[in-house]
Amino acid sequence: MVQKAKILLVDDRPENLLALEAILSALDQTLVRASSGEEALKALLTDDFAVILLDVQMPGMDGFETAAHIKRRERTRDIPIIFLTAINHGPHHTFRGYAAGAVDYISKPFDPWVLRAKVSVFVELYMKNCQLREQAALLRLQLEGGNKGGSVGPGKESAGLLAELSARLAAVEEQAEALSKQLDDDSADAAAVATAAHLERKLTGLRRALDALEPGTGGPPTLPSQN
Repeated sequence: MVQKAKILLVDDRPENLLALEAILSALDQTLVRASSGEEALKALLTDDFAVILLDVQMPGMDGFETAAHIKRRERTRDIPIIFLTAINHGPHHTFRGYAAGAVDYISKPFDPWVLRAKVSVFVELYMKNCQLREQAALLRLQLEGGNKGGSVGPGKESAGLLAELSARLAAVEEQAEALSKQLDDDSADAAAVATAAHLERKLTGLRRALDALEPGTGGPPTLPSQN
């Protein structure tokens, strides 16, 4: 069973959180509420999120300050943030949102279909990254088993695992390629396109590492970085 991605919804008004839940429920992911910046930061201490929808105008710690804290933490700095605001003070206000680390900035009232589509892209990217980390973990187990046996290439006992890894990686590669084409066709946000390109580079590195395990290769492969 594929684990669902978590989406963090941050707004001090319960009716706004309820509206976001209604819009995003069709994605069939786990929606987590936070009614303040402080509550959002607390949730981010223990859970991993695919994307954060963050209201700008909140009492106490506003959206800009909350985003700054998120980007300063190593654990959370790469989580995409979509700012939501009921007011628009012009280009300077929008620039402040992007400067705080947002990948998108949407003014209320927003189009539910557009918001759902934007969030779905980041959910897909998150799921592909999770699959990639799983492949890398299995590959590390394969390498450790080979090193204990004093050989670089896979033996009979590990050939089945290597074949399974290759097949699973091929499925992720196919999905990532399809997602990249979709982003190109839809003229998606630059941040989403860049994230997809980063994912494809990591997939290429993992494929090379798997190929290096085949009999007749010259040495142990170097695993791709997960950063």
